[in-house]
This record gives sequence, structure tokens and C-alpha cells, in this order.
Amino acid sequence: MSAFDDLLAFQRQTEALSSVAERLGWDQETVMPRGATEQRAEEMAAMEAVLHERRTDPRIGEWLAAARPEGEAETRVVALIARSHARSSRVPARLAAELARTTSLAQGIWAEARANDAPEDFLPTLDQVLMLKREEAAALADGGDPYDALLEDYEPDTTAAEIARLFEVMRPRLVSLREAVLGAERQPPQLQGHFPQETQLRLSRACASAFGYDWSRGRIDLAVHPFSSGRWQDSRITTRVVESEPFNCIYSTIHEVGHSSYELGIDPDYAFTPLGRGVSMGAHESQSRIYENQLGRSRAFTDWLFHRMGDAFDGLNIRSADDFYATVNRVTPGFIRTEADEVQYNLHVMLRFDLERDLIAGRLDVRDLVKAWNARFLRDFGVAVDRPANGILQDVHWPVGMFGYFPTYALGNVFAGCLDRAMRQDVPDLDEALRRGDATPGVEWLRENVQRHGGLKPAGRLIADATGAPVSPDALLEYLDAKFAEIYRL
Repeated sequence: MSAFDDLLAFQRQTEALSSVAERLGWDQETVMPRGATEQRAEEMAAMEAVLHERRTDPRIGEWLAAARPEGEAETRVVALIARSHARSSRVPARLAAELARTTSLAQGIWAEARANDAPEDFLPTLDQVLMLKREEAAALADGGDPYDALLEDYEPDTTAAEIARLFEVMRPRLVSLREAVLGAERQPPQLQGHFPQETQLRLSRACASAFGYDWSRGRIDLAVHPFSSGRWQDSRITTRVVESEPFNCIYSTIHEVGHSSYELGIDPDYAFTPLGRGVSMGAHESQSRIYENQLGRSRAFTDWLFHRMGDAFDGLNIRSADDFYATVNRVTPGFIRTEADEVQYNLHVMLRFDLERDLIAGRLDVRDLVKAWNARFLRDFGVAVDRPANGILQDVHWPVGMFGYFPTYALGNVFAGCLDRAMRQDVPDLDEALRRGDATPGVEWLRENVQRHGGLKPAGRLIADATGAPVSPDALLEYLDAKFAEIYRL
């Protein structure tokens, strides 16, 4: 066997073990008994120790030096393994295992604190997580910016400074549109009623099927915070149910189907290699957000959903498909990021981006985080946070150590705006299919132009190749302006 073959065989086992570790995380958030938290933390730490040892194995360096890749795919595989090996080698094995153990414990502590509206029960644990993440960031940065070092895990080749400049362009347009919408004479009605859990879940499964979710390689479960997990032949989704707010369940499901479909749509030849996963979280979020918003909240798809919901729940207080479309896209100053409308969603992300940069840099202490969050939320949204579960405790990302993840949501929206513009030019009959509850034409376009490539291309090139134009926020901002001007008759 050649050095490249040896490297690939070794990496195949590492990828398989990584998939097993991911399944442990899925189990913890869905069906694991509550009393098993400490055991799971030790299991996660043990798995991470094994994975870290493999990712830093000295033989990888030898194989990389001797490898002679042929073609684009093999060259990219070598580059990705080399990057992973270099980053992993900077992090001590002790730290990698301790991070896995602490974040696993923190997840359960956070869930309890969120349920009890008790940030004081969680903040000491968050402080432990933050100290470990600062240590990791310093090791990875090697003298550079610590936050950029963490961001690299989620959006390679992007810096916080670049994201900040992007947000500076987006924020004024989003704030201006929000003010116009909230001040408009027309305000869509709110959906009201009682929507039983089992009926919501049946309807969510129908929506997942409408977007082509492969039930032979996936499943849906309930979780505190919706997520997707897995790849290749097993990619699962979760959702959550509030019986007074069915859109929460429906659109969380569609969102996670976008993530899962990306993983399931990757070229099967890339399985068990670094190409066999989404190239970045921005690219990943582009799929979940375009499924959820440009497709799922479109006038065409909501027309189908209006009739399905009316049948499922024996009628709605919304009387027409046009009013239902407006209701689905209703802009309100709510607290929860995952439930935010398209106009305000990125403003939620910007808040978290600024706070987590300050946390990693040491400019903000965990003991001051609740006060800082609440003050910033009041300033940005004009509403005082009513309880911690609607504020600092709402997201799972910081408890599990995912500092650097939040800005990828906004990048995903920007990518989705670019993709939607190109997709609608290439698929002129898309709305006709969506009105039938069939997202297949759009899904197939995304699979061909984005999903099948997996990690083959860097994210910026992937989107540019798919759309024929450089990445820009203009497509997203123009889409939002046009959509909400029509809905609110601006």
C-alpha cells in the first residue's frame, strides 16, 4: 500500500470512531436516562482521549510527507487531514479529555437550570467551560487571535474581523427594515389555539417528507434544543413541541431536515473521509436556513401548509392562505433566536457574537453575563428579558463549549440568499411544485450544486461555484426587503 492508502485507512477508522462519539451525544440529548449524566461524561472523555491520540499519531505526519495524492479529491483529503493533525497536536491530551468530560456534564446542568429558570445553578459550570475553552484557544492560536482559533473549527479561513465587517453592513439595513415593519399599519394576525403534540409531530413528519427526508437513513426525536446528528447512512433530526405554538415544531423540523439532508446528500464515495461531511457550519446553515425560510416560509409552500394544518387541527383562526403566509412570516420582538423571524434573526446572532468574543478575550466575566445579555437585548430589541430561559439560558452552544459557532448562522443566511437567487433562476417552476407540498426541484438543485460536494471545496468557493457570483449579503438583504415590503404593504 502507498503512504496515501495507509493514511486513508487510518483516517477511515478515526472517522468511524468520531461517528460513534457523535451518536453518544445524540443519545444524551434524546433518550439517555437523566441519572446517567456522570457516566456519559466519562464515556465521552474516554472517546475523546482515543480520538485525540489518533489525530495526533506521529505516523500521520510521516504519511502526509510521503503521500502523493492524485486529483482534486485526494489533494483535498490530504490538506484536511494535515490541518486536523496540526490543530490537534497543539491541544494537550489532558485538555481534550477534560473538555469532553466537562461539556458533557455541563449540558445536563444547563438543561436543568433552563427548566428551573435558575442561571445561578449553571453559571459556575459555564465558568469552568470557559476557562477550558480559553486554554484551548490559546493553544490553537499559537500567538494569534484566540477567538479566530476557535472560529476555525466551524468556519475555516474566516476571521472575526471579517465577520464583524459583514455585520456592520447588514445591521443598519436589518434595523431599518424592522422599524418599518413594526411601524406598519398592517400587522398579520397571530395563530391561536391548542395544537396537540402528537398531531404536531405527524404534521412535522409530513413536512420532512415534503422536503425529501430519507426515513430509511434517518429518524425524528424530541430534544430540549433541536439539532441534527450523524452522516453517511445515519443522520437523525430532533425537534421540540410547544402545544400553543406549532410553527416552533414545524419549522425546527424543516430546519434540521436541511442539515441532515446535506449530510445524506454527500457523494457516498466520500464516506469515512474528511470529505464526507459539510465543509463548514456556514455552508451547513445555508442548507437548513434555505429549507426553512426561502422554501418553507415561501408563499407557495405555506399555501400547502395552510390546508394541511387546517385539516390536521380541525380548522384555524386564520381564514385565508394569504393571511396564513403573513402569519408564518410575522415579525415580532420575541426573545428566542430559534423562533425569530427572518428580519430579526441575524440581530440575535450579532448579540451572541459580540458577547462570546468578549468572554473569550476576558473582557466579560461569566458572573456579569446575565446583566450584559439583558442590557444588550434591551438595547437591540427594545424589550426587557422576562426570564432567564428566554435570555442567557436559551441556547445550548456555550454549555457544550461551541464558542465560535454563532456567527455561522448569519453566514448561512448570507449563503442561503445567494443560493436562493441562483436556484430560482435555474428552477422556474419551483413554486408550482411547492404549492403541491413538493420541494423536490429545489432540493435536487441544492443536492447537485452544494450537498454532493461535501468537504471538497472551501465554503466561499462552493457557494460561488453554485451561484456563478462571489458571496455577498446583497441577495439576502434584497430578498428580505422585497418579501416584507409585500407582506406589510410598505
